[in-house]
Amino acid sequence: MKVKVINKSGNALPAYATEFAAGLDVRSNNTEPIELKPLGRAIVPTGLFLEIPAGYEVQVRPRSGLAAKKGITVLNAPGTIDADYRGEVCVILVNLGEEPFVIERGERIAQLVLAKHEVIEWEETAELAESERGAGGFGSTGVK
Repeated sequence: MKVKVINKSGNALPAYATEFAAGLDVRSNNTEPIELKPLGRAIVPTGLFLEIPAGYEVQVRPRSGLAAKKGITVLNAPGTIDADYRGEVCVILVNLGEEPFVIERGERIAQLVLAKHEVIEWEETAELAESERGAGGFGSTGVK
């Protein structure tokens, strides 16, 4: 699937780290280092502008290594970049770790995943079909 991209960052385009990876590592395009204090958050620019095909979105997801080792994650994970958005792709990062974390320019900060989606057509009704689960919500399936 081809996605048009303008790269104003000077960094390499997002790339798959391995042959079967689902997400492309995306790099920061900050002019100065960004310090994320514990529980701090920042909108980090990437210098990328996308033209995503209709019927698709690009999801912004955390990098597992940053999350596990440093507590750095995408605050609105997964973030969604809609097909009609043409502005710069930015990533909302949060530091859930115990130490400050400095984001240097060109650092791999998140993953981008292309995902197909359907468009909902609502059908209003007075009742829904029964199911085994019914209205059981949080924790109702026995998961603790």
